[in-house]
Amino acid sequence: MLSRTEHTPRRLGFIQPCLPSRANEPPVGPGWIFEIKLDGYRLMAQRRHGGIRLFTRNGHDWTERYPAVAAAMAALRVNSCLLDGEIAVTDDQGLAVFDRLRYGPRVNPAAMLWAFDLLELDGEDLRAHPIEQRKRKLGILVRSAGAAGLQLCEHIHGRGAEIFAAACKLGCEGIVSKRLGSRYVSGRHDAWIKVKNPAAPAVRREAEEDWGAR
Repeated sequence: MLSRTEHTPRRLGFIQPCLPSRANEPPVGPGWIFEIKLDGYRLMAQRRHGGIRLFTRNGHDWTERYPAVAAAMAALRVNSCLLDGEIAVTDDQGLAVFDRLRYGPRVNPAAMLWAFDLLELDGEDLRAHPIEQRKRKLGILVRSAGAAGLQLCEHIHGRGAEIFAAACKLGCEGIVSKRLGSRYVSGRHDAWIKVKNPAAPAVRREAEEDWGAR
């Protein structure tokens, strides 16, 4: 007979996010999907016991800063979930502008969460599921919400080099390549690979900050 604990769905609290490894160019060959890399802050969005919490990658609670995201999470027709994504503020062309997030108001109603992974849904831990299954469930969940504060970060199939070139032309920060069939693993992982646009503001900003720290 199952114990009471075994009958109770296990809902995830904050966990360390999966971090992409850095490379100079995207991987070649089949077996990868690609996402546009947004210039924002990493954010975990949790719904649990009727409450909403938004965590930074270091576990800080920033729920009060992003009311549109919290409202969108509250509107989801689920008992519990844990989403991984990037919080960003976009311009009229849909391009994420980091300065609008970094130097905008502390409580920023324009900030949206672009969700790209689903770690838990209604008590089921999805981290061991292949990424394509997690993304399929995520797409259904986010599209059903219909709320401006929560958007789906769509993935793309194709040639990584061509997708990266197109992202650079649009002025995006870069792309993240993710291996099909991969699990969600906390910490730095080579199943996720980021390639940054050398002309993007984020790259220039990082170089300036590194120089200033010397």
